[in-house]
Amino acid sequence: MRYAFFLAVSLLLSGCSAFQTTPEAPPAPTRHSQEITRAQTYGLPKMGTLSVSVRGSPDDAEREIAARANQAGAVYYQFVMIDETVMPGLWYATATLYGALPAARTQQ
Repeated sequence: MRYAFFLAVSLLLSGCSAFQTTPEAPPAPTRHSQEITRAQTYGLPKMGTLSVSVRGSPDDAEREIAARANQAGAVYYQFVMIDETVMPGLWYATATLYGALPAARTQQ
């Protein structure tokens, strides 16, 4: 019984580390907004959020987010959610927009 308790506690504690990510550098900025992962958002200034509703497929929602991120002048964006609504074929997507790294941080 004692070993089962220690095993359960060990598994629980090791599972908590799965929710932490190691920060990674985002890709170099380009003319168009780029999708990044959560690990790449560390230190980037948030510009806001963006939501769209699109008829079609999840790919259509992703393309619409990318186009609107470009229009908003965002350097990067990260998807928060892509989901089909109660109406079949109508997709809803939300993304967070980010700017470029501040100049002081890029020189380090």
